[in-house]
Amino acid sequence: MGHWSEEGTNIKVLFIGDIVGNTGRKALKATLPHLKSKYNPHIIIANGENAAAGRGINANIAKEFFDQGIHGLTMGNHTWDNKEIFDFIDDESRMVRPANYPPGTPGRGFTVIKAGGKELAVVNLMGRTFLPAIDDPFRAADEIIGQLSKKHKCILVDFHAEATSEKIAMGWHLDGRASLVVGTHTHVQSNDDTILPQGTAYLTDAGMVGSREGILGMERTAVLRKFTTQLPVRFQVCEGKWHFHAVIVEVDESTGKAQKIQKIRLLEDEWLMD
Repeated sequence: MGHWSEEGTNIKVLFIGDIVGNTGRKALKATLPHLKSKYNPHIIIANGENAAAGRGINANIAKEFFDQGIHGLTMGNHTWDNKEIFDFIDDESRMVRPANYPPGTPGRGFTVIKAGGKELAVVNLMGRTFLPAIDDPFRAADEIIGQLSKKHKCILVDFHAEATSEKIAMGWHLDGRASLVVGTHTHVQSNDDTILPQGTAYLTDAGMVGSREGILGMERTAVLRKFTTQLPVRFQVCEGKWHFHAVIVEVDESTGKAQKIQKIRLLEDEWLMD
C-alpha cells in the first residue's frame, strides 16, 4: 500500500498487539522506527499486559515503551500480575486497564491521548466468556462512550477477550460510536479486518509481538507438559525468533469514522520494509 498520507484532517493510529516479555520488547525495538517512517502514525497504542516476563508490566518497561514513541498502553486480565503496577498505575494517565473492573479498582478504564497535534480517546474493556468474572463490558462501553462522545470523535476500544463471538458482538454494538474496535488477548491475529457499515474499523484480534517459536509467546515445552500431564508448571517467555502483529487505521477527524484499516505482520529475518 506504500506510504500513508501525512496531510489532511485524518488521524492515523497504529495499534500494536500484546507485547510478550523480552522477546516482544526486542521485536518492538527492531520494527517500530520502520513502522513510524512507513505509515507516519500520529498516535501509537500498544497492549502491554504481557510485557514483564509474560505477565503484567512494571514502571521501567512502561517507560521504555513511552521512550520509544508509544503514546498509550492498554492492559487486560494480567493487569495485576506484576505487583509493581500498584506503585504507578494511578499516576500514569497514558495507561488504561479494563474499565469494567468494579468501581474503586486502581487505575483508569479510559483516557485521552494527545500527540502529533491529534487527540484519541482510548477505552479498555475485558470480555466475560472464558475469562474471570467481571462487570458487563457492553454496559460499560455504553456509559463510557456516551460520556466521551460529547467531546471526542476519535475513539479506540481495545476489547481484551477470548471468544470471537463476544468480540464481534462488541464491534456491532459500537458500530458508528467508536472509530476502532480491536480485540486482544488470544495472541493470534485474525483475518477479518473490516470497516462496519456505520464507520467503525474492526479486527477480532490484533495478534501478538513476541516469539513465534513458542506457544502464544511462552516457552513451548512447559506448555506442552501442562497439556499432556495437567500438572502445575511454570510458564516462561520463549526467546525464539519473533513475529510482530499490529493494525493501522486512518480515521476522519471531523466524523470519527474510519477510512482505512490494514493489518501488519512482520517475521524476524524475513521482513523488509520499503
